[in-house]
Amino acid sequence: MATPYWQMRREEVPSTQDLARSELATLPVVVVAAVQTAGRGRTGAGWITAPQALAVSVAIPISQGEDRPLSLMAGVAARRALVGAVGLKWPNDLEIDDLKVGGILVEQSDGIAVIGLGVNLWWPEPPEGMGAVGDEDPGPHRHLEVGALWAAELLALIGAEGWPIDEYRESCGTLGREIAWEPEGSGKAIDVGGSGALLVQVGHDIVEIRSGAVRHVRG
Repeated sequence: MATPYWQMRREEVPSTQDLARSELATLPVVVVAAVQTAGRGRTGAGWITAPQALAVSVAIPISQGEDRPLSLMAGVAARRALVGAVGLKWPNDLEIDDLKVGGILVEQSDGIAVIGLGVNLWWPEPPEGMGAVGDEDPGPHRHLEVGALWAAELLALIGAEGWPIDEYRESCGTLGREIAWEPEGSGKAIDVGGSGALLVQVGHDIVEIRSGAVRHVRG
């Protein structure tokens, strides 16, 4: 049975993450907006909004024993909502042809998880390294459609047992690539473990990366 939730639709908000958390009561809260004026990325980085964009956050109570990789599950839900238009870069980016078109942010504290997704739906002149899902303006309501689909997919995954690791592996563009990470690590990404950790071949050793940013090395 589908998880019931309360959906809030806004044209503009300071932060979907903050609003979703503040409105959480008995049901999960979903906040969908076209524009964020104070959006943030991982580690508090600022968020640049495309001319046509989606910002959506889901706030849910989380059990103390929840140890599934929510950011990777959110990526699978994004692929489903966008019908496979994007690839996933471990652990929290959406990409098309090595251009970032979206990102995922997971914040957990005090028994609450707030999972956010930002997607560039259309961007005729994006900054270097950025892109968008579509080449044409999708119209004023596309963010509402994608946001609702993503939230429903994500809540269904959270409500089920386990997580779709094989589906994630199939769509993860990081696997098979030479990568680098801070501080001064490099190797070849070979797999994603059951916990969501990235497994990297470094010489004769296998290293687990559990969090942080990785960079694909072009070659």
